[in-house]
Amino acid sequence: MSTLNHEITRHFPLIILIGRPASGKSEIIDYLQHTDPEERLNRFHIAELDILDDFPMLYTWFEEDHILENEFGKPRLHTYPNEDFIHEYLWDLLIKRLELEYQKRVRDIPAYHEHTTTIIEFARGTEHGGFQQAFQQFSPSFLQTASALYVDVSYAESLRKNRARYNPDRPDSILEHGLPDEKIERLYRDNDWKAFSSSDQNHLQIDSIQVPYAVFENEDDVTSGTPGLLGDRLEGCLNALWANFNSD
Repeated sequence: MSTLNHEITRHFPLIILIGRPASGKSEIIDYLQHTDPEERLNRFHIAELDILDDFPMLYTWFEEDHILENEFGKPRLHTYPNEDFIHEYLWDLLIKRLELEYQKRVRDIPAYHEHTTTIIEFARGTEHGGFQQAFQQFSPSFLQTASALYVDVSYAESLRKNRARYNPDRPDSILEHGLPDEKIERLYRDNDWKAFSSSDQNHLQIDSIQVPYAVFENEDDVTSGTPGLLGDRLEGCLNALWANFNSD
């Protein structure tokens, strides 16, 4: 549990938002960003939003490698021409980068968490270590401040929504990027969430640290075009998570 005074803050300091690709994570964030701030605080325990997502980071690597190879005639640094990572440890580097960006905000912005909820967003499949491996990269102090929200969809639903949202004219877009079928199957078909969360229905166990979590069920896709249903379901999930966060 965080050391912050929750009676004063009334909001989550830090939420790790995870799930399969195209599960609805970015749509949840978009919904919260467009919710009236007072309603957002009262219904969802979410203050001013600060979003950290690893997708823009990895897409920058794609762009840099394209420039290096095609404009400078230099070796690619991060990815092969098919955009697979050259080194598997780069998945862990992305997690370290997310925490680094977070820590710089805490350092540089006075009373950061008195007025801010940070949301950290990413997806992981077991092919590159899964959620268990990803959470191991966070520092103990980070995890002690965090809660986790898992957006639960099947692989089939992830594949369907990945196809539906993809806009080839905006491959760098948070809400419109997608993966080829072959790549999403290889990287994300297998998912370790159930194994990772199986030891406790309220907490993820990372070494000696327990991180409170909740699950947002989205197989019926309430994150696409049904803001009322999305809001009601999210309110229930985050209120349960808030109670869990404050229970220790």
